[in-house]
Amino acid sequence: MIVGQQKPFDEIWEMVKGFKKILVYGCNTCVAICHAGGGKEAEILTSMLRMKATQEGLDDMTVDHAAIERHCEPEFFEPLDEKVKGYDLVLSTACGVGVNFLADRLAGTIPVYPGINTSFYGGVPEAGFFVELCGGCGNCILHLTGGICPVVRCSKSLMNGPCGGTDKGKCEVSSETDCAWYLIVERMKKLGTLEKLFEIQPPRDWSTGTHGGPRRVSLEHIRAYEAEEEKKAALTGEGK
Repeated sequence: MIVGQQKPFDEIWEMVKGFKKILVYGCNTCVAICHAGGGKEAEILTSMLRMKATQEGLDDMTVDHAAIERHCEPEFFEPLDEKVKGYDLVLSTACGVGVNFLADRLAGTIPVYPGINTSFYGGVPEAGFFVELCGGCGNCILHLTGGICPVVRCSKSLMNGPCGGTDKGKCEVSSETDCAWYLIVERMKKLGTLEKLFEIQPPRDWSTGTHGGPRRVSLEHIRAYEAEEEKKAALTGEGK
């Protein structure tokens, strides 16, 4: 899941205080699970903005809230498209993907501002606690490392074992941070695959990472199917 945290309220207020009609737009998927930007959080943030507006004497400021299931697929937006057009600012509490997606969808007609800081791809080992587990690097090697990602779980993203700073299973960066390579070795022992670690990994190709422009994945069979369905609908007059 994508993990995020709501921006400090003062930062949000500085972004929005010059607008008259604001929609706080929540996303009920990942950011709802981490209690940062779901419908409930959007409603609470709306109340806070209304109170602040009253305190500041901005009686002409209107703040409403809404939420949809996902901010990364167009069909979820459609029921509220007309409602959104009635505002002069959308404060999105979706992740950065959702903010980008909605901003593209609105094509510059209405500004879309972020209400949360997108943090990482992570898991939820216990309620209210989130940890980063994947860097989305585009070249997964978890089959070589016992299912533990050295790209994000090693503080130095080392690919061939620990650095000299590892100490009794902890990282030199913080005594509260596990050394990823200690975890990898222990996991590989249990799996009976420790010999795999003797294979030296070559310099990593980072071109699949985040520094070469926006990445894309295209499933041609699905795109072809959708195009065919659109042709059929056009011929039968459906969808008009």
